[in-house]
Amino acid sequence: MEVPNKNQTFKALNDEKKLVNKNKHFLLELYRCDYEKLNDESFLRCTLNNAAKLANATVLHLISNKFEPQGVTAIALLAESHLSIHTWPEAHYSAVDIFTCGQNMKPEISCKYLIQALMAKEHLLRIIDRNPPSEVCSQIKTIN
Repeated sequence: MEVPNKNQTFKALNDEKKLVNKNKHFLLELYRCDYEKLNDESFLRCTLNNAAKLANATVLHLISNKFEPQGVTAIALLAESHLSIHTWPEAHYSAVDIFTCGQNMKPEISCKYLIQALMAKEHLLRIIDRNPPSEVCSQIKTIN
């Protein structure tokens, strides 16, 4: 197995016709956020649930953990994949991961909502295209 070099992109599939559906993976970093919000497990659970629903996602399960002395991790398991948040209140920083499957989910709405809800003064958003084969895409349900 070939090990990729740093920042190297390489093609894993030869048959590009199999790559018919582009799902998105959003990596959102939030800087200079409100300390109290980043350290409030209940608030973050509610915020994550709202972010998922605003994006037209179906929340299946929501789990979270409060760390000592500070910090929270919360994950929303979605019918369309997942949405997670990890916080470092002492650094006023949060990392968000939104993986989408299906055509009706709007993760950009979740991102805007989370930026506002956590009062982030700065943010960085990276979007990665995911290209599952057509066999997977045909099994993805759309939400009406």
